[in-house]
Amino acid sequence: MKNFRNILLLSAAIIAVSCSNSTETKAQSKQASQTESKKIIEGKPIHLNKEMFLQKVMDYETNKEEWIYLGDKPAIIDFYADWCKPCKLIAPIMEELAEEYKGQIYVYKIDTQVERELASIFGVRSIPAVLFIPMKGKPQMSTGALPKETFKSAIDDFLLKSPGDIKNNANN
Repeated sequence: MKNFRNILLLSAAIIAVSCSNSTETKAQSKQASQTESKKIIEGKPIHLNKEMFLQKVMDYETNKEEWIYLGDKPAIIDFYADWCKPCKLIAPIMEELAEEYKGQIYVYKIDTQVERELASIFGVRSIPAVLFIPMKGKPQMSTGALPKETFKSAIDDFLLKSPGDIKNNANN
């Protein structure tokens, strides 16, 4: 009988320790995930999932009626897929733009094969598709593998100029 009770006590102790470790592991994993999603490396494209998109770009689940950008800097979002050859052509351009415009804009990437809901919300039917998001006003979509200079012009003329600058240029 003593052996049986000792086995029960030992089993209970093992279960308690394993449950404790499991809880700690889950908490550590969750914390690491949150740290990873918060860790934005300046000068590098940021890969978004739905949760990050809802926090950093737009919460379309809460605000279904109008576009409200949540970011603190203008952004571009590259909708891509790993199998897409034109997407692979602009990937290094996105890397370069993230570095060149570091501190001025965010360069985000969304894998359309993984984040199908995000792609469908923006009506992405062909890739690469790039969404340009100004601080104020509506975003604009571009499709196709454009040259770097075209992206730079869009960033300089659409994202980084204030609405007053655009009106003044139109009047000149």
